[in-house]
Amino acid sequence: MMKVCVDARMIRSSGIGTYLQNLLPTFAQHFDLILIGNPDEIDISNCHVVASTIPIYSIAEQVYLPRLIPSCDVFWSPHYNIPLLPIRAKKRLVTIHDVFHLAFSDTLPLKQKLYAKLLLNRAVTISHQVVTVSEFSKAEIVKHTHASPSSIRVIHNGINHQLFRVMKDNNQLESVRQQYQLPTRFALFVGNVKPHKNLISLVKAFAAIRDKIPDLYLVIVGKKEGFITGAPELFEYIHQNKTLADRIIFTGFVATEDLPVIYNLADLFVFPSLYEGFGLPPLEAMACGCPVLVADKASMPEVCGIHIDYIDPLDITSLAVKITEMINLNHEQRQTLSDRGVQKAAAYTWEKSIAAHIEVIRVGIHSGIPKP
Repeated sequence: MMKVCVDARMIRSSGIGTYLQNLLPTFAQHFDLILIGNPDEIDISNCHVVASTIPIYSIAEQVYLPRLIPSCDVFWSPHYNIPLLPIRAKKRLVTIHDVFHLAFSDTLPLKQKLYAKLLLNRAVTISHQVVTVSEFSKAEIVKHTHASPSSIRVIHNGINHQLFRVMKDNNQLESVRQQYQLPTRFALFVGNVKPHKNLISLVKAFAAIRDKIPDLYLVIVGKKEGFITGAPELFEYIHQNKTLADRIIFTGFVATEDLPVIYNLADLFVFPSLYEGFGLPPLEAMACGCPVLVADKASMPEVCGIHIDYIDPLDITSLAVKITEMINLNHEQRQTLSDRGVQKAAAYTWEKSIAAHIEVIRVGIHSGIPKP
């Protein structure tokens, strides 16, 4: 059985954590699996855990992580923060979800910009195979690094359809509504506060329509404290427009099992992000039958296809008009959008993603040319 070692330190992070949580349990059935990470955060059977709480993006990561990697057939870095020093693995595999730090380098501090450039270019140079999550990201990797297109394999992420689904249990729906004190009608945003998520455009568009639809609220899933520290421009805008505060709800922490219920409760999901390597939230919303409005940028048209409505995320007036139109859809129109979204989201499964990753590890990675 092949011995595969995985850097699992980000298993509880958003995004990459979801990726690892869905892939690794099945990996443990197919490989002699070794995970590097915090044992208190790893709940996977049939694997060996090498304890580590080394912080990511740190000097300590580069000094000590290579020492923790045992002799193995394949070492997989699920993020671009690869070990730069030699390791005791026959082959290296890396997943690069996007190259935001290179595409938007002019928005970053010099230190962060240089670090990302070094790590990303080194990752594509010394890895025997690069996996990414969309054709868009593949093109971006080729554009911004020294990678050859032939060294990059596109494997789409999946959706957990047992979790993200249309729900009809009114008791469950109303229980979650009460728990998070959600209003009867609301537009929903799920995501972090990084500038490219473009939450400020959504808030400005909502401000433009709040008087026209007096019972509509904007619900933002995420800890308000994190938004305050990470998006000062956003909160300065809300502070200056005081009537907004009572119509915008920050849920705080949302349990994993409650998020699909919130998608089901929402009248509309809006995702104005400027740059996504894949973008799970729109697909999660679609799987839950929620009408979706998404930016016409980056990977979104590729991933979501023709089954949803798109907006120019920087055109505040157009965004406000589109939100108004979708909120005012009749039942039949909403049902059509809901059915189309569910159908499209059904094409993305973790089973397909897992099978493709296993094939890369067993076969694809060994067809590459030797790396230093």
